[in-house]
Amino acid sequence: MRAAVAIVITVALLAGCASFGPAGGSHYPKKHGVYVEHSKVATFCLVPKLRGVIHRAERHFNAPVVVTSGYRNPIRNWRIGGARHSYHKRCMAADIFAPGIAKSDLITYMMRQREVGGLGCDTGRKFIHIDVRDRPPGARGPITFDGC
Repeated sequence: MRAAVAIVITVALLAGCASFGPAGGSHYPKKHGVYVEHSKVATFCLVPKLRGVIHRAERHFNAPVVVTSGYRNPIRNWRIGGARHSYHKRCMAADIFAPGIAKSDLITYMMRQREVGGLGCDTGRKFIHIDVRDRPPGARGPITFDGC
């Protein structure tokens, strides 16, 4: 019985270290249940709706989705030139990329996700911005900005 329990615990622990398919991703740390680019990315308060979008994208692409910017306090948001009413300050936005997945494929996928209310595709950056704001009545897709 002890051996069986030990095996189950070992398999569970090792499963958490497994990387995703060919895209890899194990070298990105996980913080509060999501992959982050580095340890200073704040993900502690990301709303469940946003986490759900990120996790479904990981399953869809069989690759990690890495958050480069999550929650930003007002001072940090101001320092980097974030929008005055940024959804990052409300834990409703993340800047993300998926190693080994074309940015255009990630954009196309996010355009089809009902929960995504805002989508930014800044040219020249490896990440895209997603947020889970409410879409305007009758909108068939997210509000797009910055090159989408």
